[in-house]
Amino acid sequence: MIDNYLLYLGYITNKIQKYFDEQKEYIRCSKGCSKCCEHAQFPYSEIEFKLILEGLKSLGLEVQKTVVENINQIVKDRAEFLKSSSEEPFRYQCPFLVNNECSVYYYRGLVCRTFGLMTFISDSPKTPRIPFCAYEGLNFSEVLDKEQNNISDEKFAQLGFKEEPKAYNIDYSTLINEEIAEGFGFRFGKVKPLIDWFISNNNNN
Repeated sequence: MIDNYLLYLGYITNKIQKYFDEQKEYIRCSKGCSKCCEHAQFPYSEIEFKLILEGLKSLGLEVQKTVVENINQIVKDRAEFLKSSSEEPFRYQCPFLVNNECSVYYYRGLVCRTFGLMTFISDSPKTPRIPFCAYEGLNFSEVLDKEQNNISDEKFAQLGFKEEPKAYNIDYSTLINEEIAEGFGFRFGKVKPLIDWFISNNNNN
């Protein structure tokens, strides 16, 4: 099952990389930039979680220890958060972020692979989802109209970029399409936040 998922992962990662290459004028991602890893829910399907567990096992003992400590701290923070009356979802720093770098980069999930691009939901192609880092001077920030919360055609024309800023149909729900998965011979399974998978996994052991 994992082997079949890896075939799909190779296929979709190549496609995503082509999109990054097309939009390279707007992309400011660089080694050490970890904003996308610091405050999110990190949705993971069951098979993605199985793969990232393989990634955890591949790490050196000291890094494994750091990741496990991170997980334990997030679980504690989550328990405290759930005691509050907040209607906001619980967000946290990815436990695999070590020294501002992803310690399991090869094993990372689909949501991590697409972040930084503009995406759109398949039934709303004219409404791009702009990555939040654009508002912090990173990807697509040069052509962002913060007041209108959209990409400015005027700024694009003024700045002379060669490639038009585009949104792609690669939101998470599209990437975990079960019909596509069946074609590769696997199933994504349930989806829940990464930390919830660790809690469930711990309870089952």
